Amino acid sequence: MKARTQVGIVGAGPAGLVLAQLLHLAGIDSVVLENRTRDYCEERVRAGVLEQGTVDMLIEMDVGERLKKEGLTHHGVNVRFGGRTHRLDFDDLTRGRAITIYSQHEVTKDLINARLASNRPLYFETDNIAFSGVDGARPVIRYMHRGESHELTCDYIAGCDGFHGVSRPAIPVSALNIFEKDYPFAWLGILAEAPPSSDELIYAYHERGFALLSMRTPEISRLYVQCPPDDDIIDWPDERVWKELQLRLSTQEKWHLTEGRVLQKGITRMHSFVVEPMQYGSLFLAGDAAHIVPPTGAKGLNLAVADARILARAFTEFYASGRRDLLSGYSAKCLSRVWKVQRFSWWMTMMFHRWQGDSTFDQRRQLAELENLATCRSAAQSFAEYYVGLPLD
Repeated sequence: MKARTQVGIVGAGPAGLVLAQLLHLAGIDSVVLENRTRDYCEERVRAGVLEQGTVDMLIEMDVGERLKKEGLTHHGVNVRFGGRTHRLDFDDLTRGRAITIYSQHEVTKDLINARLASNRPLYFETDNIAFSGVDGARPVIRYMHRGESHELTCDYIAGCDGFHGVSRPAIPVSALNIFEKDYPFAWLGILAEAPPSSDELIYAYHERGFALLSMRTPEISRLYVQCPPDDDIIDWPDERVWKELQLRLSTQEKWHLTEGRVLQKGITRMHSFVVEPMQYGSLFLAGDAAHIVPPTGAKGLNLAVADARILARAFTEFYASGRRDLLSGYSAKCLSRVWKVQRFSWWMTMMFHRWQGDSTFDQRRQLAELENLATCRSAAQSFAEYYVGLPLD
């Protein structure tokens, strides 16, 4: 079966679905293809911290009603080290900007519902996706859906299918520069049926390793501990996880970590990745297909949304006026933001984690960095401005 669209979007994650919704609002036709099931996309638990700009944009896109009702708005974050807690006040440091806790799979649900309500094409469980002609003016996406082969001719293709997707490999290796860094540790994360023990996130530096207290709802906590990257989840029974969290989040202040039934558990390796450029011919990359950041700064979803915003504006300008300058400048504009966020995520990762083979000098330097963050207004302000998010425009 043959069909045609203006923009073919591969991937129904945040980048692809935000792009699709923005194009729909601008009157631009698109088709979204996703190789996984709808249930998988809507249930996979991932990031949960939304920047101020991401929240504002989702509301502007008419997909923010549930977010406004259920999202947990935080006007600060806590840094804990040396047995004491230091709160960084976003209201004071960023003139009232904030973050909102609202899980990525909930964002995905809202975007999928909006796409289906628009009656525009969204196909799950598409197989054997392949591109041809991406270096020309009429690229084609071939795929299988429900046992039938399809051929979709596009003006442009948006590759929003993640780090392991088919979009980036469709670009000749000779046309790309790849930058990456592996970190010598991972995060063991749990989702627990326990009311959060803090109204706001706690980032903890401890001699046994990093820990993070986050949340998903007023009844569900999300917590992490640093662990070796080759650890097996079998070696982390619930009792061991809670013991480490109790130790690493301990404080001299009056405070108690609430435990509960562990609902999910997994280990995530820490990795940084950037590909340049983020476009080739008629193919544009967005989100994890183009870049990965360590989760310390909570930037992955927010970067994907920013890419989609920039790309949607470029397509809107092209179809309204025929101008291609925003399309031509897409990669450069995105990468300027990407590298700033990579720097911030790397800095947070370096500051909070224990590194194997660290000398006492390194440990004292980390503590001095944390003390500077807690006591120096300019340091705290820089942190807060990046944490709540760089402006989208």
